[in-house]
This record gives sequence, C-alpha cells and structure tokens, in this order.
Amino acid sequence: MYTNGYIFRYAAIMVIIAAAVLSTAAMFLKPFQEKNMAIEKMGGILISANIEGIETENTIEMFNQYVVEELVVDQDGKIVESFTEGKKETAKAFGLNLKTQLYKKSQGENFELPIYIIEKDGEKTYVFPLRGVGLWGPVWGNMALGSDFNTIKGVTFDHKGETPGLGAEISTSAFEEQFKGKKIFDENGNFKSIKVVKGGAQTLPANQQIHGVDAISGGTITSVGVNDMIDNVLQGYLPYIQKEK
Repeated sequence: MYTNGYIFRYAAIMVIIAAAVLSTAAMFLKPFQEKNMAIEKMGGILISANIEGIETENTIEMFNQYVVEELVVDQDGKIVESFTEGKKETAKAFGLNLKTQLYKKSQGENFELPIYIIEKDGEKTYVFPLRGVGLWGPVWGNMALGSDFNTIKGVTFDHKGETPGLGAEISTSAFEEQFKGKKIFDENGNFKSIKVVKGGAQTLPANQQIHGVDAISGGTITSVGVNDMIDNVLQGYLPYIQKEK
C-alpha cells in the first residue's frame, strides 16, 4: 500500500511533467498560430477591398501583390511611415496593435493608426482597420473607401464571442453587403459616419439613408457596438482623410 508521501510525490512529478509538456507544445505551436492569425488579418483586409480568389494558401502572396503601400498616420493625420518595398507583413502598419492605439486615443494621448492602400486595375482603395466592443467581447473589421475617401467599397467584420444567429450575424455577407455604396460624408462635406439603425435604414430621413444600414434583428447591443466602433475609429482617421479629400 502506498504511503501518503509517495502519492504526494507521484502527483507532484506528474503535474510538473504535464506542465512541461504543455509549455513545450505551446512554444512549438506559437509560430503557427501567429502565422494563421496574420493570414486571417490579411484576408480580411483584401476581402474588404473586393479582392477575389483568396485562399489560405495564397493569402500572403495576394496581400503582397495587391497592397501597394502601407501607412502609419498619427492623430493629426500626418504620415509617420510609408512602406512600399519588401514583404508587406513586415511593415510597422501591419504589426501595429490597434487595441493599444485606440486606448491611447480614448485617453487623449498621441496615437498611430494603420492604413492599407490596395491597387487593382489601376484603381486605389484605402482600407481602414476597425476595432470595438460588442455584447460579449471585442468586435473588429475593415472598411474600404474609394479614392474619393467617401464611398464605401466594402467591409468585413468579425467577433470573438457574439451570439450565434444574433450578434454573430455581423460577420455574414447579408450584413456586410449593406455597406457597399454608402457614404461617410454628406453633400456638404460633413462627417456622418455610418449609422447601424434599429428598425432599418429606411426609418431615417430620405437624405440620411445613404449613411445608414439595417441593424441585426435581435442583436441590438452588437449592432450598437458596430455603430460606435465605426464612428469612433473613423474619427481617428478623419484628419488624414480630410487632408486627402
């Protein structure tokens, strides 16, 4: 019969071995996880700009093909870095932590934001990454504007834990397709952002419907989160956009 001391030592050794195995596995898998996350990020950027034919195997190649310039801009709209040569995934813009920078913005501190310039068939599209908060956790995405810095060419959204069939619908094409052709400025050049409207964009005044999309039925809090995310992040990009318009 085993003594208590023996059982304790055996359990302690097994815990140490298990911890060592798990730690080694985590270290081994980390580069693969980081690569997969980078590929997913690249794919979202490209899809928002309506680049087709993106597969896991070719995402990095297509990202380097279509992204002609990556910018980092500060709170005043000044270009801090422009990256055009070399592997685009190594640029400062790609590695910038948007969550950290938006926190700095919320605290009134200096911040920097990334912009991806995509060129296809001689036409440039400007992709602005987004990040906010939904019902159960973070939501994020990308908004692509045409060269007029007003017309939305496309968007992508994703989330960490929104409710399936409700808030999680933000990542469906049915929701994302609504944004195409919408405007973030009115005819007088005033910033309007995009309103995610409970009850539908048709409830807005006729001249405001170009700035609105339908909220998700049953996903009110997530819809509000997307609405606030778009407004908050685009506010950070406004100094740059207004300089380029």
